[in-house]
Amino acid sequence: MNRLVLLAVFAVLLSCVACGDIFVRGAINPGFQSTSGTVSVVQLSASSGSGVTITIITLMENKAASTLNFCGDQRMLFPLEQQVQVNFRPGSPCASVVAVNVIAVMQG
Repeated sequence: MNRLVLLAVFAVLLSCVACGDIFVRGAINPGFQSTSGTVSVVQLSASSGSGVTITIITLMENKAASTLNFCGDQRMLFPLEQQVQVNFRPGSPCASVVAVNVIAVMQG
């Protein structure tokens, strides 16, 4: 049912394109998620069965740990004991890194 409604709306918009005064605006979902925390564990996992290399990252934020799995060897992007913000595209069995920003350099 939803497809028919979308198709009808799209058809109406296409028929009105020649009118000249049609403006369509909206936000485009960038398709990525973001999280931040202090890097506490960086581990590389290579699956012999699927041939996929996964970098496992554990971030600590307010005494809570979150673990993320990224495709490929991403160890160089996640310096230990540094606070980072990571943007990524979720995926299965691993996510794709879009960007990693070091927020604060911790002195050890």
